[in-house]
Order: sequence, then C-alpha cells, then structure tokens
Amino acid sequence: MNTTAPALTPTTRALAWCLHLLVVGLLALAAGRAATDDRPHAGWIVAVAVACGLAYAAGPALPRVSRSRRAAALWLVAVGACWLVLLALSADGVWVAFPLYFLQLHLLPRRAGVAAVAATAVVAIAGFAVHQDSLSAAMAIGPTLGAAVAVAVVWGYQALYRESEHRRRLIEELTATRADLAAAQHTAGVLAERDRLAREIHDTLAQGLSSIQLLLRAAERALPQAPQNAARYVDQARQAAVDNLAEARRFVAALTPPTLEGTTLADALERVCTTTSARHRLTARFHLTGDPAPLTTAHEVALLRIAQSALSNTVRHAEATTAEVTLSYLGDHVALDVVDDGRGFAPALLPAADPETGGFGLAAMRARAQALGGTLTIESAPGQGTALAAQLPLTPSADTEPEARP
Repeated sequence: MNTTAPALTPTTRALAWCLHLLVVGLLALAAGRAATDDRPHAGWIVAVAVACGLAYAAGPALPRVSRSRRAAALWLVAVGACWLVLLALSADGVWVAFPLYFLQLHLLPRRAGVAAVAATAVVAIAGFAVHQDSLSAAMAIGPTLGAAVAVAVVWGYQALYRESEHRRRLIEELTATRADLAAAQHTAGVLAERDRLAREIHDTLAQGLSSIQLLLRAAERALPQAPQNAARYVDQARQAAVDNLAEARRFVAALTPPTLEGTTLADALERVCTTTSARHRLTARFHLTGDPAPLTTAHEVALLRIAQSALSNTVRHAEATTAEVTLSYLGDHVALDVVDDGRGFAPALLPAADPETGGFGLAAMRARAQALGGTLTIESAPGQGTALAAQLPLTPSADTEPEARP
C-alpha cells in the first residue's frame, strides 16, 4: 500500500496488518454496538460499516492503488466518504478517524497528508459534538491527540526508513568497494608474482641455458683437434644442466636457492666465482671486506642473484679476462661490487628491457635491489670495463615489497 517505498519488509508488513485489524475492529465495534443497543438506524449503521470495510479492503486488493498516488487518493476519498456517512449515523464512527490518519499520512504527500489529517480531526470532533448536542474541550482532546500521535509515529518511521535506506546504500557501496579492492589486490599479486618469476627465470634458467650453450659451442670447436677438451666442456655443460634443474625446482617452490643451503653468502659467492672461472674463459675472484653481519634470506638471495646475473653478462657480452666480485659489510648497509676489464659500454645508450632479446638482466637486478630499499648503479665506458655496485640496507624499510621481506 506504499506508493513510494519498495517491497515491504517484515516490520512494515506487520504494521500494515495491525492497521487492517484496527480498521476492521473499529468498524465491527460500531456495527455491533448499533445492533445490540437497538439504536436508531441500526440497520443503516451496520450496512454502512460493512460498505466501509469493503471499500477499505479494495485498496490492498487492487495493485493500481499501491502503484499510483492518484489511485491511492481516489481510494482514500471513497473510504473517507463511507466514514463520513458512518459518522453521521453513529458517534462510534469517530474512532475510525485514528486509522484514517495513518492512511492519509502514508499515502499522500507530506503537506497534503497533514492537511487531510487536520481536516479529518476537525470533522471527527464536529461529528461527535453533534451526536452529544454539545462541544467541550474534552471532546476535542481525543481526536486531536490521536492526530498528533499519528503524525509523530509516521514521521518518525519515515525518518528511520530514510536512515535505514541510507545505511543500506552505504553498505552496498562498501561491499562493492571491497570487492573492487580485492580484485585490485589480486591483480597486483598476480603481477608481482609474474615479476618474481621473470627475475628468477632470467637469473637461473636463462643464464644456465646460456652457459650450457657456450660450453657446447666450445666443445664443438674443440672436438676435431682436442677431443679431451671437448669432453671436459660437455661434462661441464652436463653439470650446469644439473645445477640449473635444481635451481628451477627450488624457485618454483619459493625455497632458498640450493647455492645458499648450508653455507654463508660469502661462500656461495666464492663458489659462483670458482664455477664461472672453471666453465668460461674468465678469471673471477671473490673478496670479502668488513665484519660479516647476519642477513635475511631475501638479502642473501638478492645479492647472490645480482652477482650471478652480473657475471653472466660479463661472460656473454664483455669479452673480459678478469672479474672482481667484492662483498662489503658497511655498518648498516651491505654492498656488492662486480668489476670487469671487458670492452665496456655506454649505459645511457642501453635499449629498454626486452626479455625476448635478452635485455632483461639489468632491469631485473635493479628491481631486486629496489624491492629491498636498496640501489644499483652501473659505471662503464667503451673500452674501460664495467663496474656494477649494489647496496642494500641491513634492515628492510616498511615500504619494501612483501615478496622481498623474509
């Protein structure tokens, strides 16, 4: 029966049924008293009470009344006309004014509803006074107080309903926002995981396969004249494949690289230098300076990967004969320097990172350092070798990437 509100809630449905029962009860009371007290026009009173009840029952039964404000107003006029006839025949009709107040306030616009309630109260007081042949303040108290209570109840309910709707909309917006945030976090997590896998693949599988390729080429060149050297290159390629497979299995499971298992970072870096020197025409030497301090797993993995990537670049591109790898503990920072005597290059002229052409190494090393709040710098010039320096704070800052934390 509400022309403005959506579907009824259990509370509003219960209130509507209470109003229906109140109307039926008051009409039955008026008809019953007229019949039992043998009042004048008792038959007319009963008939009008029944007609008023039927007119009232037509409202909830007609869908048009609940959808159209104009139809609701016409229905109120019909019910009000029946009530006026009942009031003219019996003083008991004055009590039916109380549920009429709620109908008028509920179905009519705010100002029109208040005006209709005021007019109904005046008519009720006047009709009751005519039946009593007198007018007193006591007669006006009941209808007036009932009108005031109806206005207060309906307006209070409407205010609570508006507040409830506002909160419902806020909850829906909050739910939608949380869903969007969850989707954004999921997307960010997927991108971060892709970036981690890209770095790991470049620093393990790609470098290992590149090393195997170089060793097999060396074996191919040595095969006609020096079969023993070719066999040594093939054996080194096989060992590189074994190591690479172990690395792949570990980073897929997000475990510590096998190079760091059961050893220190310094020992792992020294072993990387020894392996590089044994497999390629490059003398890589390791140096340790400062007092070693405990490092998180994330720090050790990042420094180890940076060293491996830097040495791989030296082997593939620098045409160097020596490379110096230095791990330095500098109080609240740890630094890794890789210096070679190769042909060098112009850092400003480097192309953008492109994994398909192999230009992903420097970007991956820089990303690893920045993920832990550190820096990575490169100094080089054509014909003057290359110096790479990575510096990490020993305590990760609060804004480091989650994947970089231990």
